[in-house]
This record gives sequence, C-alpha cells and structure tokens, in this order.
Amino acid sequence: MHLTDVIIDYRRHLKRRNLSDHTVKNYLNRLKHFVLWLDVPIEKAGRRQVLAYIDYLLDRRLAPQTIHAHLNSIRRFYDYLRFEEQVNIANPVKTGYALRLPKPLPKYLKESEVTKLLTTIKSKRDRAMFLLMLRCGLRVEEVAQLTRSTVDLDHRTLMVINGKGGKDRMVYISDDAAQALSAYLKIRSGSRYKQIFLVEKGTYKGKPISIRGIQKRMEYYATKTGLKVSCHQLRHTMATQMLNAEADLVTIQDLLGHSSITTTQRYCKVSNVKVRRDYFKAISAVVKKQCDPGNDEPPPTTMSRVKMNAARP
Repeated sequence: MHLTDVIIDYRRHLKRRNLSDHTVKNYLNRLKHFVLWLDVPIEKAGRRQVLAYIDYLLDRRLAPQTIHAHLNSIRRFYDYLRFEEQVNIANPVKTGYALRLPKPLPKYLKESEVTKLLTTIKSKRDRAMFLLMLRCGLRVEEVAQLTRSTVDLDHRTLMVINGKGGKDRMVYISDDAAQALSAYLKIRSGSRYKQIFLVEKGTYKGKPISIRGIQKRMEYYATKTGLKVSCHQLRHTMATQMLNAEADLVTIQDLLGHSSITTTQRYCKVSNVKVRRDYFKAISAVVKKQCDPGNDEPPPTTMSRVKMNAARP
C-alpha cells in the first residue's frame, strides 16, 4: 500500500462527501501528525501505538476535546481503508479509547460588554463581520465564505450555503447589522473574488479574508477592550439574548443551524429570563404559604409578640 496515493484518494473521498474545505484540511492535518509520529507503517499500527499516541497528546497538554478530534480523524481513515479500499485491516482506534469530554456551558457577553466591544470597533468591515455573528448567529467560517449573491438587504435575509454538516439555512438580518453591512459594501474595493469580506492591508490586500484572519481581528479587539471574547461567543450571545427575549427554542435552533434541539437547550442552563421569573413567582408563593397556611399574612415577629403581650391587661 503506497501511503501517498491512499491519502490522495482519501482526500477525494472526503470531498465527494461534500465536506467543507476547512473540515477536510483538519482531518488530513490530524492524520499527518499521527503518521509522522508513528514508528511503524500505518497499516501495522495497533492498540499499543494508539494508546501511546494518546499519552503523547496528553503530554503536549492538549485538551480532551482536541485529543478526541485527533482520534476521530484517525478512526475515520481506518474505516475508509477497510470499507472503501477493501483493505483487510482492523481499526486500532476503539470507541472506548475516547476521553471523557467536559460539557462546559456556552459563554456569552453581558449587555455592557457588547456595548463596550461595538463602541471600540471603528472599522466598517470588522463591524459588519462581527454584527453578522452577533445578530444572525453566523459561525466564523460562514462569515468568511459569505458572498453577495446570498445576501438580500432589501428583505433582510441571508442564505447560509453549505454550513456545518453541509446544510443550507435561511437567517434574518437585524437593522443594525444590515446598516453595518451596507456601509462596508459602499467602501469595499473592487475585486474579482465573490466573497464579501476582503483583506484591507498587506501582501494579501484585496483577497478574501481567512477564518484565521477574522479570529485575529477579534483577538485584537479583545486585547484592546480587556474583554475575554471570541468569535464563537458572539454566536452564543445571540442565542442567549433571543432566549431571554422568550424566542422559541425551535426558532433559535433553526437560526443557528443545530441538528439537534438538545444542543440548543444548553442555552437554557446559562440564562433564561422566563425561568428566573417563574422561579421567583413560584418560590414567593411557597414561602408565603409556609409562613401561615391559613392566612395570607406572615406570622408576627418575636418583637411584635412582646408588644402584643405588653398591651394585654
């Protein structure tokens, strides 16, 4: 088995499955790290090598979720060898090898932090990019791939083409996001590229801004404002704000492009105005009833009892 040819065929296989360029790149990069680390041919790797590789990744202080992603990429490649290339080989990455993953709650920005961030952003391009994440719930890769043909500012709609999982979805554009995008398009330099957002300075000026380029802009504003903020947090903030405004969970699921409602329900654990209101309303009734089941008035305090006794003849 010639490894180079197999990996080229594997890349074609991933592309045929309509995976995004970003996903294909990640799969192949993780596979490359494993191949370079191995001291045996890849078809000879077994349980011992995989467990040793997990130890190696742990020694590098990679997060459990990152290690899980590496194992998943390697497992997929061996499945491809067996089921697509008909190579008689056992998959050395067993399901039980996956590390237990933490389930952190989504992190979002407070209203004051949103105001501070938006006030700091003066660039029309950057303001448009980040408002699309904050108001429309777009992922950073979806912003990077956004084209003029998918945006209808007159009807305040935006079509996300080939989003996560290869799914298309329709989202809506708020007034402030539409104004920011319109302001940027007026000053956007002419370009043969269909992507909306372009690099504005340096060697790559006029070319589409990359995912990493957008993330670096957010890192710049995080440093400038002193906020702990990332691009994905803007998406989380949009979901949390909509939930607090009592938008339906299914609506939020559709706008974010979640495959499962369970993913969207995570936001209920973070902040939910309705839950808060219902709690205080209900708990107040419980406390009131407990004080005096037969009377709406709370029982007298110790001091009031003393005064009552002193008043008796």
